[in-house]
Amino acid sequence: MVFLMNIGNSNTQLAEFENGRIGNLRQVRTEQLEEAMLPEEGVPIAAATVVPEVREKLAGRAFFYVSPATAVNLDLTRLDCTTIGSDRLANAVELAANYPLPGLVVDFGTAITIEVVDGRRRFLGGAIAPGRLLLRQSLHQGTAQLPFLPLDDTRPERRPAGNTRDAMRLGIDLGAVGMVRELIRATEEGLGASCRTLLGVGGDAPFFLQHLSGLQPGGNDFTLRGIYRAWELNQ
Repeated sequence: MVFLMNIGNSNTQLAEFENGRIGNLRQVRTEQLEEAMLPEEGVPIAAATVVPEVREKLAGRAFFYVSPATAVNLDLTRLDCTTIGSDRLANAVELAANYPLPGLVVDFGTAITIEVVDGRRRFLGGAIAPGRLLLRQSLHQGTAQLPFLPLDDTRPERRPAGNTRDAMRLGIDLGAVGMVRELIRATEEGLGASCRTLLGVGGDAPFFLQHLSGLQPGGNDFTLRGIYRAWELNQ
């Protein structure tokens, strides 16, 4: 058994890989993550994290962390490997291992990231943008009167909004859809080819999968699968 962790800015996924599959998948708030949630000593732990404070907090246990310094079976020469996030690297590992290339994966979390792997297994990087939750928080915190709106998956109506809340939803949600659509278009223009694989993953993926044609679900364990494959490559 291998214990897997995808440690994000807001939430952390915990799971176990055993008998060829991922099971016992659960999610906790990253700020509530404690060493007591880890398995007993002797069980391998593989993780990706974008939160250095958590890595320090759990420094008492031995971890395999996905990083450019580990074997990933990808060409990373097009990247600045000092800045690439380990969750994005795990996404690229899984994309290249199991899907037709060239391809891209859009990870809809606190931030929206795009990871691109070309037909020569070169991880080209991609894009990083604010997710819907960050956009809501920034409008609320950066203005005097705009409210904070919780996330929902309702489709915004394509017409001028007659009140502030609906205007915010239209601007944020429809704007985010348009942003991702344009980023995918720019990615394919840069590749000079259409992607054979277009995947949507992450906690906010269900909303975008409703509104972006051609984007297919990659599953809520996509990054965890990439973490496991990176761990396996290094054994």
